[in-house]
Amino acid sequence: MKKAWFVPVAIGVVAALPAPSIAAQKPPQGEIREETHAHAGPERSDVTRPRPEKARPLPKANLRAIEVEQEPSARVTASGRVALRALVIAVDGADFGLATWKAALDRAGMPYDVVESRSQSLPPLVRQDGTGAYNAILLTNGSLLHQGGDGYVSGLDPEEWNTLWAYERDHGVRQVSLYTAYGAFPEDYCLRPGSEGGIGATPVNATLTPAGAAVFDQLKGTVPISQSYLYRSVVQQGCQAEPILTSGSDVLGVRSTSPDGRERMALTFTSNQYLPQADLLTPGLLRWATRGVMLGERRHYLNVDVDDWFSHTDHLRTDGTIDSTPGFRISRNDAEATYNQQQSFRANNPLAANFRLALAYNGEGANPGAPKTCVLTLLSPDPLTSYSRCRAGAFTWINHTFTHPKMNFTDYQTSYNEIADNLTRAQQLGLSVDRTVLKTGEYSGLGVYHPDPANDIDPPTDHGLAASNPGLLQAAKAAGVKYLHGNMSFASHRPSCFNCGTRHPLQPELLVVPDWPTNVAYHVTTRAEQTLFYNSYYGPRGRFPHWPADQTYAQILHHESEVGLQHVMSGSVYAHTFHQGNLRGTPNLVFDWVNAVMNKYKGLYKVPVLTPTWTELAAYVEARGAHFAALPNVDAVLDREAGTVTLTSPTAGSVFVTHAGTGGTPYGTDRIARVTLGAGTPVTLPASVRP
Repeated sequence: MKKAWFVPVAIGVVAALPAPSIAAQKPPQGEIREETHAHAGPERSDVTRPRPEKARPLPKANLRAIEVEQEPSARVTASGRVALRALVIAVDGADFGLATWKAALDRAGMPYDVVESRSQSLPPLVRQDGTGAYNAILLTNGSLLHQGGDGYVSGLDPEEWNTLWAYERDHGVRQVSLYTAYGAFPEDYCLRPGSEGGIGATPVNATLTPAGAAVFDQLKGTVPISQSYLYRSVVQQGCQAEPILTSGSDVLGVRSTSPDGRERMALTFTSNQYLPQADLLTPGLLRWATRGVMLGERRHYLNVDVDDWFSHTDHLRTDGTIDSTPGFRISRNDAEATYNQQQSFRANNPLAANFRLALAYNGEGANPGAPKTCVLTLLSPDPLTSYSRCRAGAFTWINHTFTHPKMNFTDYQTSYNEIADNLTRAQQLGLSVDRTVLKTGEYSGLGVYHPDPANDIDPPTDHGLAASNPGLLQAAKAAGVKYLHGNMSFASHRPSCFNCGTRHPLQPELLVVPDWPTNVAYHVTTRAEQTLFYNSYYGPRGRFPHWPADQTYAQILHHESEVGLQHVMSGSVYAHTFHQGNLRGTPNLVFDWVNAVMNKYKGLYKVPVLTPTWTELAAYVEARGAHFAALPNVDAVLDREAGTVTLTSPTAGSVFVTHAGTGGTPYGTDRIARVTLGAGTPVTLPASVRP
């Protein structure tokens, strides 16, 4: 007997946590500010993309195609009304494809329901007024087979399959199967046997056909498939189907029309949520299934922060010693080289034409008496300050506090002075800084610290945002701060929805917006130093051994850029963090990474990467949070005859929509808008339905 018909998808924000007592937050001793600041150990990032479980073939069962119950005259109609909501049908909660579909939908911010067909029945597919409940049907695989009493059986029985197909046919709703083998059960996708087998880390480079390129129009044409089980198929001649993805003569994806006129799309390989093929293909599958009209949106971003500008930091030398007196500070020539590398990167990458670094500065290290000039002169008491003033408009500037203290236990006045003095120094230098954005040194003051304030070696402990420094939070609010940088490597800083922030439980007016750390250490300045550091952490004799052998710099750059590329491909807006010492020389470590990520990206995509300012980034993150907060209450209905989308909500809010409305922002062939909703007041927008 099947249970409740669907798994509700929870969408919301992190609940406020109880505040600890001030006494509980007191450290054993006060913190000591050092002239050359040392970080509490280099920040750690993922070493590789998460590794998926071993891909497996679909169950084999000698089952006949299910007979389709239909009238001879039945045909798809493009008219009628359907809700902008997807229905995901899986075998059960452990179904590999369920996580893949959910990741794609969550990243876009699309509403959806889940049916675990092994134990749950289909939901009502049509509302009482005749409106279709879903505008996309997403199968984790084409058959939904699982082990039954006497062999394999489908999660949907013949009656349920026919109910689903009749809905798709009568309401013109498209169906996508994420993983499909050749054969005719429960229906025929026109795929016939070729060969099959597993693929390891070395990818099979598939190619989009002209039909596939029209569907996946954000991609250049090559789709690498790895860590997958692959059915190399052929299309039955005379069948109403066309390949969309091929490898040589093998068909790996197909678009087909059923005998009763339903539109279907199917891939013939596994696509775990962490694999590049899922990042590349699932957005296009969703756009095709929904005909482009959806609640939600998806874009790609490349944002890079460089911390500690103007400061000296520790310097790891190639002999393994660390210089902290005075440490390392980039020169004026390093700053000029950084500017030139940024200009060259923009010129060589039209898809990143607006890229620019965001510099998190510490004003104490700047000299306000240094003249504004781009020319190296002996008259300047600090050539780095002079050049920074000259090129101020080429970068985004972030308040990183005046002296870079650890702020886990600083009092209100000290915290306020650190924020305000740094803004004053920016005014003296002519740097344009948004006072609403604050990045504390080492993300301190936000509940992550080592119990021993003098311990800069061992990883800190994540005590949770409720263990944040109340003096810092109060000072930040008083200084006009609205957004605090967090760190995605800290569990308490990770938001509950994609591209969102977290309202601080002790000061809800402050939004914590996380960054991505990298494994390019804060205290390295050259490729040799980075190689030494990386292997001391991740080599076979490192603190966190991962690789069987020490890695070369080329290998390290490949690993690090793969992790960064995954973030960019996923649509993450969060910045990646580096440090000022990483900007030494030409080429420097930062632009080694930036170029490596971009070279991989532009080999796959035709759409640009966006680099918003931190003001724009924070506002977007806040808007994404508002979107997810409103989403459970929003009902959006596409009326194909009228060519409109109508949105209603019992509460006020705002959501992102794609291909609806007259305004919005273009991204590739999409147009994305943010729609404000009044409580109980319908909003009707023109819809641009894709073919």
